[in-house]
Formats: sequence, C-alpha cells, structure tokens
Amino acid sequence: MDLQKLLEESLLLIQKKELEKENFNDYSFLVFPAAKAYEGFLKKIFLDLGFISENDYYGERFRIGKALNPYLEPNFRMESVYDKLVEYTGDEDLAAKLWQTWKESRNLLFHWFPNNKNTLTFAEAVERVNMILSAIEVTFKECKMSVK
Repeated sequence: MDLQKLLEESLLLIQKKELEKENFNDYSFLVFPAAKAYEGFLKKIFLDLGFISENDYYGERFRIGKALNPYLEPNFRMESVYDKLVEYTGDEDLAAKLWQTWKESRNLLFHWFPNNKNTLTFAEAVERVNMILSAIEVTFKECKMSVK
C-alpha cells in the first residue's frame, strides 16, 4: 500500500538523519511523507466509515482541514466529519486527536507565514511523525477496524 510506504519513508529519513552530522534549519521535510500518508489514511477511513462519498474520496474538492475542523461555522456543519466521528465513537477524544494531529503535523507545518515560519527541530519532526503514527493506531482501535 502506498500510504504505508510513505510512512516508512519518513521513518527512513529519520534514521538516515540520526547517522548524519549535517544540520538543517528546518526538519519539516522529515514529516512530509508521513503527513501525506496521514491525509490519505484519513480519506480512506472516512470513506470506509461512510462519512464521505466516493466522489469526495476520488475528487479534488474534499478538504480534510475543513471536514475535521471542530470550529467549522454552523452553515457548514453538514460537511463535518468531526461531528460524525463524535457521534460514531460517543465522545470527542478521537475526533480531537485527529484534528490536533492534522493541525500540528500537516496543516500548520506546511504553510509559511511572515511572522511564524513553522520550522521544526529534528526532535520536533520526530515527535510529529510519532503523533501521526499514534493517531493512525488509535483510529484503528477506536473504530474497531483492522489493517488491510
């Protein structure tokens, strides 16, 4: 599965960096393959749980950041996967974890703002990859799904 290979690539990059003496100003690049896999994972889980349609899954318009945002405006709540997850699991824990992981390990990380460059140290990059792996693991457990 290509998503698993992306996760493995982040882990391989981390291992290679641990062996190198080269220092970088920003280690976000270590997180990118895992963040890309996280996006694909979320779309697939949302499809499998019936939270999004096949058109959403295969299309280019569905936005995870919008669908997972717990602060989505009321007129857009019908698109809220966050609410569907809360209803499915019976509490906000999983939905909040998925949102926080998305926000910290994907959304904010790969945008540049003049007053906040969102650079990561090596330790922070490793933490973000682990955050993604943890979110995936918890999702399988909480949604009682098996790895295919």
